[in-house]
Amino acid sequence: MKAHFKYAFLTGLHLRGYVFAVILLLNLVSVIFDALGIFPLPAQITFVALSGTAVGVMAIFNIISDISIFRQILGTPRSYLQALTPLHRRQALIAGLLAVAIMDVVTMTVAIVGVTWLSLILAGNFVDVFTLIRNFAMPDISDILIGLAGALTILAGYLLLVTFIISCIVVSKSIFYQKRFGGFLTFLVAVGTLYLHSISLFFLAPFGTISGSRGFYNISIGRAGIIAYGLLLLIQVAALIIVSGNLMERKINI
Repeated sequence: MKAHFKYAFLTGLHLRGYVFAVILLLNLVSVIFDALGIFPLPAQITFVALSGTAVGVMAIFNIISDISIFRQILGTPRSYLQALTPLHRRQALIAGLLAVAIMDVVTMTVAIVGVTWLSLILAGNFVDVFTLIRNFAMPDISDILIGLAGALTILAGYLLLVTFIISCIVVSKSIFYQKRFGGFLTFLVAVGTLYLHSISLFFLAPFGTISGSRGFYNISIGRAGIIAYGLLLLIQVAALIIVSGNLMERKINI
């Protein structure tokens, strides 16, 4: 599994590494130059705009890199070599998901923090930024825990989205491979999976308010239920990985 993670990580790093390096350098240069007081206001505005654009560019390259990683598992010819390894396909899928999660989270965190920090520096020309920072510098311990729980939930939701897409591809390449109306049947499975996800929100009813629309449900959840929501998403990620891994092990067509 370590080897699969290494190869997946290197594959994603090759595609997004240069873009990430440029974005990191752009943000560092802007922060350093501004700290030295040699950046005029028009230059600050320009760098904030460039840094904001870089967030979108980084997201696009992350998607391209993620596709490249999973093509090793689901596409030819690299998937042939993966199929010959003694590792269960479920573990190979987990390795790919971990590589995607780590690289996407790190790159997007740096890009978003960069544009946020540059925006605060720019705002310092009009407001007292340091007073704003001091107001958030010593939060209550409960606020920190809620923030960490929120970060966990966002990560779990992202993993669920990626795993859901991969699972749909696996179903298309296994159960409905070369079947008549296979694409439509895969779509029905995807809709059914989304419906099960909406139904599962009833487990969180004690923490929030359930509402429905066209047969699907959503929940408005309070601070106390953020951790429970994140755990529910992780459970669903694990369930999709188990199902997809078993289909990949027995019926995948590549």
